[in-house]
Amino acid sequence: MINSKLETALNNNKFAITAELAPPKGTDFSRILGIAQELFQYVDAVNVTDFQSASVKATSLALCIELANRGIQPVLQITGRDRNRIAIQGELLSAAHFGIQNILCLTGDHPTSGDNPEAKPVFELDAIGILKTAETLMKGIDLGRNELSPPFPQFYCGAVTSPEYSPIELELIQMKKKIKMGAKFFQTQGVFDIKTVEDFSNQTKDMNTNILIGIIPLKSPGMARFMNRKVPGIEVPDNLIHLLEKSSNKTEEGIKIAADFIMELKDRKICNGVHIMAIGAEDNVLKILDKAGLIG
Repeated sequence: MINSKLETALNNNKFAITAELAPPKGTDFSRILGIAQELFQYVDAVNVTDFQSASVKATSLALCIELANRGIQPVLQITGRDRNRIAIQGELLSAAHFGIQNILCLTGDHPTSGDNPEAKPVFELDAIGILKTAETLMKGIDLGRNELSPPFPQFYCGAVTSPEYSPIELELIQMKKKIKMGAKFFQTQGVFDIKTVEDFSNQTKDMNTNILIGIIPLKSPGMARFMNRKVPGIEVPDNLIHLLEKSSNKTEEGIKIAADFIMELKDRKICNGVHIMAIGAEDNVLKILDKAGLIG
């Protein structure tokens, strides 16, 4: 099995970079595979969303398999929203068969927030339960204490967290539970303020884990205000909104804001890396990395 490039980077104290891609709402993977092929020489893993925003798309596992077959190491996102414990275990075993090691465990948004709001949720296992499931499978048994046939899967498991959550004490408790169940790294909700990262770094410094700060490139002042109103755990500062308002090219300004923030995070050494979530504008990730001095 190929060793996880992401795990190696984090274990060697390299400033790790992951980039998020979404499977298509359809059957043509060509565009997203082309972007992933360009990205992988500059990132440590390509993170594939799992029915992002509770909306119907091709599966995370399908795109991860396509990536793995091309030598691109993915992070398989898997949520508890749509699957019971049998399906989750089957999906993890299938991922292991294709050499997929990096797993991001999430509870998932409720179906009422997505494009099929009448769908029935499952939620038998939350993120902590999925982490425990992965750890159990690696020991050669399933959740029913039934033995697996070797070779047993090997996963590098992560979870998500939100530095802007209030009260932060509850989020820190959840992080500790996830670490106990096997989380080796965390990808955060989008962050835009350096002091938030500094505070979070101090609050988590004794947790013995790796934290990748979420980077969301802003496209417009309206997008920033919408996230402030509607997305829990995100707070875009007013000064960044004003920068976007004054700019004649708001997309380029958003790319610059993201790149400058990444450079500051890297220079200050207050996190283990970044996770870039371009949300439908994946073509801009390379531009961000270039402006941040992370290409070449």
